[in-house]
Amino acid sequence: MTDAAEAGPFDGMLKPAIDDDSRPFWEACDRGELRIQRCAACGVRRMPPRPLCPHCRSFETAWDVMSGRATVWSVLVAHPPLLPAYGDQAPYNVVVVALDDDPSIRLVGNVVAAGDAPLDSIDPHTVEIGDAVTVAFRRLADDVALPVWVPA
Repeated sequence: MTDAAEAGPFDGMLKPAIDDDSRPFWEACDRGELRIQRCAACGVRRMPPRPLCPHCRSFETAWDVMSGRATVWSVLVAHPPLLPAYGDQAPYNVVVVALDDDPSIRLVGNVVAAGDAPLDSIDPHTVEIGDAVTVAFRRLADDVALPVWVPA
């Protein structure tokens, strides 16, 4: 996997910083699974991953496989000026989705036509709060896949 020191623009995307706490999340994405960290002591899920449960202060963790179904909770349309790697794809949508399995878990991403589609693959003005979406995975490198969202 990739260290944070190697993060930078590539293939038109920013490479995620992968640390010990987030590594299981990124390894699952690489396998095409959406997993969310859960406290093994009290059962509360948390995102982003971290070593200590903010609810019970336990260091025990587990990882739950999610269905990948979600609802758009917030949406905006990005316009230039942007980072150079993103400017050619603008305008595009940026969403926060609430997972159907646990609406307290929200992830930031983009709604695209398919997992391998560019950011501008759908009209960004057609994405609305309340839209049903499903996770797909965009391959960024041989060992990194990013969760993106497609209309359900």
